[in-house]
Formats: sequence, C-alpha cells, structure tokens
Amino acid sequence: MNGIPTPTVDIQWATDAPDAPDESDLHRWTLAAAEAAGGVVGDITLRIVDDEEIRILNRDYRGKDKPTNVLSFPFDMPEGLPDDAIAPLLGDIIICADVVRREAAEQNKTVEAHWAHMVVHGVLHLLGYDHIDDDDAEQMESLEILALAGQGFPDPYNSLPP
Repeated sequence: MNGIPTPTVDIQWATDAPDAPDESDLHRWTLAAAEAAGGVVGDITLRIVDDEEIRILNRDYRGKDKPTNVLSFPFDMPEGLPDDAIAPLLGDIIICADVVRREAAEQNKTVEAHWAHMVVHGVLHLLGYDHIDDDDAEQMESLEILALAGQGFPDPYNSLPP
C-alpha cells in the first residue's frame, strides 16, 4: 500500500457469521489501519468468534464476564529468545460477530461500517494505541477516523441516526 510496510493477516473463523464481511474486506481494513498508523511489518491473526468464546476470553483476561465486541492481544516475545528467533508477530485480534451485529443495530450503523471500525480499532490496539485517557483516546480516534474515511466509511464517533 503506497510503499508503507503492511502486516500479513491470517483469518480464523470460529463461528458461522452469515452477515460477516468477506476475507478480502477484513484484510483491506486491517491494512488500512496499519497504514494510518504509519505502517508496520509482522503477522496478525484475526479470529471471528461467537458470544461464548469472547465472553470467556473477556472474563479470563479482563475480569469482565460478558461478551464484548473486540479484544486485542499484542504478542510479547518470551524472555531469553533472540529478537530474530521467530518471524515478527504483532498479535491476535478477536472479534465477536454477534456483538458487532447487535451494536450496529443499536447504534444505527451499517453492519459493514461497524465491522470495519472494530477491525481498525483492534489493529490500533495491537500497535500500542489506547483510549484510557483523553489525549490517547483523541489520538487513537483520529487514526480510526482516517483509516475508515480512506475506506469510504463515516466517522464512527459522530454518526447521525438515519
């Protein structure tokens, strides 16, 4: 993409999500997020799951026993291994198809626009962006808006109901 380094993306389907985007869209949105962040080299696994799988992960890793839309797990190199011991891994993004569908309806967004937002949001978390404080949130949201606009989607934080 324009000479900017981009990650490779491996997609895993752990649920039957008939309204989920196709793999080419998931790839495109992942690369758009990486490009908005300035580019990155490495491998990303994007896993599409149901309510139960993400609920368990959210409970085990965040202490919240309920489904959520997206979780990101940045890769941490094990201690003692040389930096070049394995190919660069960026981490895993887990997206719950059921939650994305419900939230899109609740927020009066298209399912496709909300999927794109969740992919972009997850990638930016893998790359170290966060929204814990206002300054960090502003930076992350501006990158999300940039990546989504480049894909033809409206600002997800300023959507007007139809």
